[in-house]
Amino acid sequence: MSMKLSTVKPGQTVTIAAINTDEPGLGRRLEAMGFKVGQQVKVLRKAWLNGPLHLRVGLTTEVAMRRHEAEEIFVEKG
Repeated sequence: MSMKLSTVKPGQTVTIAAINTDEPGLGRRLEAMGFKVGQQVKVLRKAWLNGPLHLRVGLTTEVAMRRHEAEEIFVEKG
């Protein structure tokens, strides 16, 4: 069952199932940061009031991502 990355609770680790973006530049930037199908992502923190998410991609890369960008990444638990 897929869900949006923006809905994952802090502390959970999920696996990217799909990235559905209409912006080719965003897709390339995400891929450069390690966001690829099959990659694990851990949600470290979520800011208040629809603020950014603090994520760990793989073992060492940490990024902050806007919620509307996280809406375009579909993940699965595990």
